[in-house]
Amino acid sequence: MQDRVFIDTNILIYSISDNAEKKIKARKAILSKGEPIISSQVISEFINVCLTKNLLTMDKIIAVSQKFMNVLEFFPVKKTTIDKSLQIKKDHNYSYWDCLIIASALENNCATLYTEDMQDGHTIERKLKIVNPFA
Repeated sequence: MQDRVFIDTNILIYSISDNAEKKIKARKAILSKGEPIISSQVISEFINVCLTKNLLTMDKIIAVSQKFMNVLEFFPVKKTTIDKSLQIKKDHNYSYWDCLIIASALENNCATLYTEDMQDGHTIERKLKIVNPFA
């Protein structure tokens, strides 16, 4: 069985960016040996960043978002996710939104969280390792 990996929003953004080096690394993270997972939070943040920064046309945002949700395992944020995120916030010094990402990854039994925004190498609950693929 493959390890499950959680993909943060910034990895999706870099996978469509004009920065060739980061685009390659982001796509490698998404296509890593693990089973990639995203949450409703991640895809919503991706759409919001694309809209607010005019990264893609509306038709392209729709197409790319649908592709991510169809190709990657998609997990909706639930009440249990929010409850878990609040406990993580209490125990660690991350923003609430990052705690929600961590909670989603833990609820999906992910071994790795790919993100640029959190402490590279930090392990949460002795289960989830935070990995910055750009480090």
